[in-house]
Amino acid sequence: MEHHESTKLFSGFPPISTDKWEEKIIEDLKGADYDKKLLWKTDEGFNVKPYYRAEDLDGLEYLDALPGESPYIRGLRKESNEWVIRQDFYTSEIEQANLRAREAISRGAKAVGLNATEISTHKQMSRLLAGIDLSSAGINFISSSVYPQTLELFLNEVSNQGCDGEKLQGSINFDPISYLLLHGNFYANWSQNLAEAENLLFAVQAKLPHFKVITINGHYFQNAGSSLVQELAFSLASANEYLAGLTSAKLTVDDVAPFMQFSLAIGSNYFMEIAKLRAARLLWTRMVEQYHPSNRASLQIYIHSTTALWNKSIYDPYINILRTTTEGMSAAIGNADSISILPFDVAFKDPDEISTRIARNQQFVLKEESYLDKIIDPAGGSYYIENLTHALAQHAWKLFKEVESRGGMIESIKTGFIQDEVERSRQQKERDIEQRRIVILGTNQYPNLQESMAEKVQKPDEWPIDATSPFKKLNAFRGARAFEEVRLATERYVIKGNKRPGVFLFNMGNLAMLRARAGFITNFFGCAGYDIFDNQGFSTIDEGVDAALASGAEIVVICSSDEEYGAIVPEIAQKMNNASDTTRILVAGYPKDLIEILKAAGVDDFIHLRSNLLETLRNSQGKLGIK
Repeated sequence: MEHHESTKLFSGFPPISTDKWEEKIIEDLKGADYDKKLLWKTDEGFNVKPYYRAEDLDGLEYLDALPGESPYIRGLRKESNEWVIRQDFYTSEIEQANLRAREAISRGAKAVGLNATEISTHKQMSRLLAGIDLSSAGINFISSSVYPQTLELFLNEVSNQGCDGEKLQGSINFDPISYLLLHGNFYANWSQNLAEAENLLFAVQAKLPHFKVITINGHYFQNAGSSLVQELAFSLASANEYLAGLTSAKLTVDDVAPFMQFSLAIGSNYFMEIAKLRAARLLWTRMVEQYHPSNRASLQIYIHSTTALWNKSIYDPYINILRTTTEGMSAAIGNADSISILPFDVAFKDPDEISTRIARNQQFVLKEESYLDKIIDPAGGSYYIENLTHALAQHAWKLFKEVESRGGMIESIKTGFIQDEVERSRQQKERDIEQRRIVILGTNQYPNLQESMAEKVQKPDEWPIDATSPFKKLNAFRGARAFEEVRLATERYVIKGNKRPGVFLFNMGNLAMLRARAGFITNFFGCAGYDIFDNQGFSTIDEGVDAALASGAEIVVICSSDEEYGAIVPEIAQKMNNASDTTRILVAGYPKDLIEILKAAGVDDFIHLRSNLLETLRNSQGKLGIK
C-alpha cells in the first residue's frame, strides 16, 4: 500500500501579505478615496476596516482565555450556551399577570418578569405567584413601589412553598440611579437608597445566593438614542457608583458584586451588539478587579438582554419580528445569560396572546432549529468580532474614566453630562433617519401605502413631562416616532372627514428615468400616508395635464430626466397653474443648471436624494392644513 505523507489542505497556496492585499484594493479602487469608500465610521467613535487578518489580533491578551475563565469575555458557561428564555409582563392586574406568567412557563419560558407595584400584602403576593413552581421558574420583579417590601413578601412566599433557596433564580429591578435619570430626582435620597440596597443584600445573602437585587438598566440609554459605547460606559459607571457606595461601609465587594446584574438592550447593529456583550464582561471584570475580590463570582457579571425599543415601528409592525429575531441572535451569540424578546406590537399597544406567543417562540427557533444554545462563544477568534470587542471596550473604558473624573455617575447626571451626551447621539441618529442614511423599513423607506394605524395605537409613546424636576431627564425615544407622527396626522385628518391628500406623478420622457424617479417619489410621499397616482407615462403634455387635474391631487410631481426638464417643465407648470392656483408643482430631482429657470416658470420645489424627508413632509402638511 502506497504511503502518503499527511499535508495541510492549503499548503500549496503561498501566503499573501497585507501589503499585497492593500495594493490590489487600491488598484481596484481606481483612484477613489480608500477611507471614504471602505472604512465604516461608526456611531461609537471608531472606524471599522473592510477586512481583518490574524495580525490584527496581536496584542489582545485575553484571547487565550477559555469560556468560563477570566476575564469572561467568552461567557460564563463551559458546557453549552443554554441561556434562560424570559418573558416580561407589565400589567399590574394581579390575576392577569399570574395567568400570563403561568401560560408562558407552561409553554417553555424559564423565567418571567412581573410588575409588583400593586403588591403590598402576603395574600396579594400569593395570588401573583399562585401555581408557579418557584424552584424551576425564575421570578424577576421588574417594577415595584417599595422593593424591600416586595422582596420580604417574596421571601415569605418562598418559605410557604418550602423551596430550596439554592435553586432559586431571579431578580428585583432595584436601580435608584435609573430612577434619578428617568424622573429627574431620587424618590428619596442617595443615602437612603444605599441603606435600602444594604437591607436587600443582607436579606438574600443567606437565603437566595443566586438572586440579583441590584439591576443596572443599561437598556434605558440605548432606548433614549445612545451609542453602544455610551450604553456600556454609563452602565459601568452606574455599577461602580453602587460598588463604591456600598463597600465604603460594612460590606465588601464580595457581598455586593455577585448580587448585581446588567440589563442591556440589543439593537439591530448585529455584529456590534455581539461584541458589546463580550466587551461588557471584559470591562466588568477589569473594574471589579480594582476592588480586590476574593470570590470568583464577583468577577462574573450576569447579563440580561432585552430587544431594543429604539428601532421598533408602528407602521409595518411585522417587520419588528424580523428585527427582534436578529437581535435575539446577537444576544445568544454574545452569550447573554437570559434574553427577553419584546412582542412586535409593544410600541403601540399592550401585547396580545398572539404577539406574546410569537416573541416566546422566536427564542425556541433560535435554540431548537438554529442550535445557538449548543455552541459556546461561536464568535470567539473571529478577527472581525474580536477587533470590534476590543474597540468597544477601549472607547467605553475611556468614557467611563471621564465620568469618574467628573465625580462619578450621580454627579454627572446632576450636571446633565450624561443626558447631554445621549441627546447628542440621539440628535445625530435623528438627522440620519430624516435623510434616510438610517433606514427604518416601512416608515421612512418603502412604506405600505394601504396601511392605516391611527385607530390601532392604544398608548402614549413618551414619558410625561415634569417641569418641577430639579435635574434633566433621560427620555425614552423611538427613532421612527417623528415620521409616525406625520403619517398619523394624515390619517386623523382623513378620519375627521377630510379628503386624503394626493400626489400625482406626471411621468413623461425617458422611461428608465421616469420610472426610477416615480418610485422615489412614491416612497417619499408614501411616508406621509398620501394617495399616490401613478401611471405609465404620457406622450403629450396636454394629456398629462388633463389626467393630473382629473385626479384631484393637491401635489403634482414631474418625473423625467434632467435633460428633458428644460423643454417640458415650464409648459407643464404654466398649464397646471393656469388651471389651478392651489396645486403644488414639484420636480423629481435637482437639475442644478435649471433651478432658477424652473422656479421662475412656476415650480414650487424640488424633491431629490438630499431633501430632508421629514422636514419636507412637515412643510407639505402645513400647506395642506394638516396639524
